[in-house]
Amino acid sequence: MSLDPPQDSGRRRRRGGERAAHEAAPPPAQPTLPFPPLDLVSKDQLESIHRAALVVLQEIGVDFLHDEARAMLKEAGADVDPASKRVRFDPALVESRIGLAPRTFTLHARNAARNVAIGGRNVAFGSVGSAPNSADRAGGRRPGAIADYRNFIRLGQTLDPIHFWGGYPVEPIDVHPSVRHLDALFDMLTLSDKPIHAYSLGRERNLDAIEMIKIARGIDDATLEREPSLFTVINSSSPLRLDTPMLEGVIQMARRNQVVVLTPFTLAGAMAPVTLAGALVEQHAEALAGLAFAQTVRPGAPFIYGGFTSNVDMKSGAPAFGTPEYMKTAIVGGQLARRLGLPYRSSNANAANTLDAQAAYESVFSLWGAIMGGVNFVMHGAGWMEGGLHASFEKMVLDADLLAMVAEFLKPLRVDEAELALDAIREVGPGGHFFGAEHTQSRYRTAFFAPMLSDWRNYETWREAGSPTAADAAERIVAERLAAYAPPPFEPERREALEAFVARRKAEGGAPTDF
Repeated sequence: MSLDPPQDSGRRRRRGGERAAHEAAPPPAQPTLPFPPLDLVSKDQLESIHRAALVVLQEIGVDFLHDEARAMLKEAGADVDPASKRVRFDPALVESRIGLAPRTFTLHARNAARNVAIGGRNVAFGSVGSAPNSADRAGGRRPGAIADYRNFIRLGQTLDPIHFWGGYPVEPIDVHPSVRHLDALFDMLTLSDKPIHAYSLGRERNLDAIEMIKIARGIDDATLEREPSLFTVINSSSPLRLDTPMLEGVIQMARRNQVVVLTPFTLAGAMAPVTLAGALVEQHAEALAGLAFAQTVRPGAPFIYGGFTSNVDMKSGAPAFGTPEYMKTAIVGGQLARRLGLPYRSSNANAANTLDAQAAYESVFSLWGAIMGGVNFVMHGAGWMEGGLHASFEKMVLDADLLAMVAEFLKPLRVDEAELALDAIREVGPGGHFFGAEHTQSRYRTAFFAPMLSDWRNYETWREAGSPTAADAAERIVAERLAAYAPPPFEPERREALEAFVARRKAEGGAPTDF
């Protein structure tokens, strides 16, 4: 990214009128589903998947590679094989944990106006997360770096359709891994005021993230446990395995009543059965194992059921996203989450290598499958490319447009006396037009949603303007947003406390890198 604003100073203050136009107004209301989610399989078929998952947990089991986790489950009544580290669950044990986690809750941001409602019919969109590479048209594809990381945070802060940070938009590999989380979370908490994510890569990183969000919000331990302020994504190592760092994350986060998003990585034909029903059985079994454990750590801790089942290209083995298979499993994943009374996580994913038609239509398919499945929490909502291998600045803008269009679509259609427009129809009468009607003029700026990237001109004026493409528009908008960016307000004493915490933890050596 050629435009790299300077590091924002903690002494910098914003006076009235200096705030960028796109930040002047409070964020728009969070989208909600106005219609019931789609049921793609029958109740009997759904129960067949659930019962098959219980059979998997009872007869085959799941490997838990964390000693304390196995001890906790053994005490809870699970069958634990110490030699193989295999844990088998009696169905009654699993069923006893269903219904303990809340159906709805709030994920708190340091700016209360950015709090996100999770569950029910609420929908929240997150940024791309965990990409190892960045890309834009000017600089091409390149390894993740702190300068690009900060620009992604700045850009995403200006895009209201992005409600939360789904991890680091790109991994800043030029920062040593022992302190990377300290710098990255500091930047996320100071350059933005949206809810954040903590990586479960060892106990210290979880504990540091918990302390940093407490400082940023200015809250104590009791308030943190009343008000979940941090989430972590726990990926099972499919098939049927939960590793030590992930399980440590469940322990540390659930103990403090923070949010665990359990997401099996089930690619049909590779890490899961090639049939979609079989892949969903495995997904459900792994999610149930994670649920049972999280609710053993702390009954009632917030938990989100994650679905990420897709297929692979059977010729190359490469993951495929935005496919019809992905859409089907996203919809059934929502049914399974509702069966358990849990909020549902899905993703806006694609496997395109560049900003082209494939990137757009695979994202639309992914997102639409999630929406029809009743999704509450959309990971990788903006900027994901190449199956997650790179984050794109232009794609973040394109996806923000798409997310805003979905949010607009989800608004209920108004049907009242004013909207029926009988007076306008009388005024215009047969053969006229509505451009000059008072009914039109009074609604001129709010009548229709206008995407950032759409270019509604005729062919001749489009050619006269240089034949701009959607990628041209996205590149221009990225530059404009970064140039106009101003950091959100942050109480000076909290920022100073955060700086002091980061400096102390760095002096102590940060976190181990041998997990």
